Amino acid sequence: MKNSDHTLYLSAREAAGELGVSPATLYAYVSRGMIRSEPVADTRARRYRAEDVRALKSRRLPFGAPRPGEADAPVLDSAISTISEAGPIYRGVPAVALAEEGSLEQAATLLWGIDAADPFDPANMPVMGDAMRLIGAATKAAGPLSRAIAVLTVAGETDPRAFNRTPSGRAQTGARVMRIIAAAILDAEPSARPLHEQAADAWAPGDMRARVLLRQALVLLADHELNASSFTVRCAASTGVNLYDATIAGLAALKGPRHGGAGPLAAQMVAELAEDGMAGKIRERVALGNPMPGFGHSVYRDGDPRADALLFALTRAGADRRLAVEAPALITEATGLRPNIDFALAVLMRMLKLPIGHETALFAIARTAGWIAHAMEQLEAGTLIRPRARYVGPAPARG
Repeated sequence: MKNSDHTLYLSAREAAGELGVSPATLYAYVSRGMIRSEPVADTRARRYRAEDVRALKSRRLPFGAPRPGEADAPVLDSAISTISEAGPIYRGVPAVALAEEGSLEQAATLLWGIDAADPFDPANMPVMGDAMRLIGAATKAAGPLSRAIAVLTVAGETDPRAFNRTPSGRAQTGARVMRIIAAAILDAEPSARPLHEQAADAWAPGDMRARVLLRQALVLLADHELNASSFTVRCAASTGVNLYDATIAGLAALKGPRHGGAGPLAAQMVAELAEDGMAGKIRERVALGNPMPGFGHSVYRDGDPRADALLFALTRAGADRRLAVEAPALITEATGLRPNIDFALAVLMRMLKLPIGHETALFAIARTAGWIAHAMEQLEAGTLIRPRARYVGPAPARG
């Protein structure tokens, strides 16, 4: 078993050893659905999900499961990504490892399950019609997400290949969608250049550190399993809409303050901490019971590995150590909470001297890759998502 697999899987011997049971008891747990297992390629052995083994060992809910009092999330099968204690896993590849050298385009094709023709070929460019240009100009003063939604609405109507149902056709459409969204958010013309280079040239021209850091951030943000916007995309796709319309649904969900609003709140706090008296400001926040935006996570109990990776890269690139190192340490000491990706993004934007709000814009460019992956998988499934509600209203009147 590869080293990278140990964050997700254990051998039968390791699983039985952690639980302190015999192999026969381990197999009984598997047969009862308490531990998931998979065959190991080219062998007769099987491997076992580490999170299930450790959840059973500690008699707690599996990693990432809703805690008592949290809303129950819809559950569906997906081969796109999962969340582990080492961070997101994109089709078996740890996102943190991929971010070291990979690009958002590579993350996208991985998430989409494409290993044939490159959907990001320079020839696969969106056609910018007059209507799209007019809408782009008319929404120039609007927020970047609103502008992207407006342009996408027209783009989907004018793309004759929008409903192509082949895997390669959908991937090519996905690449065009990503290029349109990036152009709308960056207020630029669609380009075949790598998306992190486009963002760096628009937001931090001439800063070579920006290219590296934005590339890493984009890969780390590309997908995060079934968050609010990704599930919204799947619901939309399940009705049969094209990838343009499904992505619009994701952008609309991201505009919600309880989802996309986390980044700007963290950026506001980072701006406050950048001034003199950082330690005192932290103590005051804690004493008053004020929240610490960008700290803690509903899924990661022991810290967000994406934040750790990005903060390390920022420190190495010369970011303000007070913000990238000292502030997280002080807040963790005071609250027990560790930084998440929103705090790391806020420090990145501060380093690049970008106004508050760019965090959400970068998030949207990156997460479009994941949204398209979820839309493609749902379209392939061909089923309508129709959950039921638990009725808690008044009983019908008798009479």
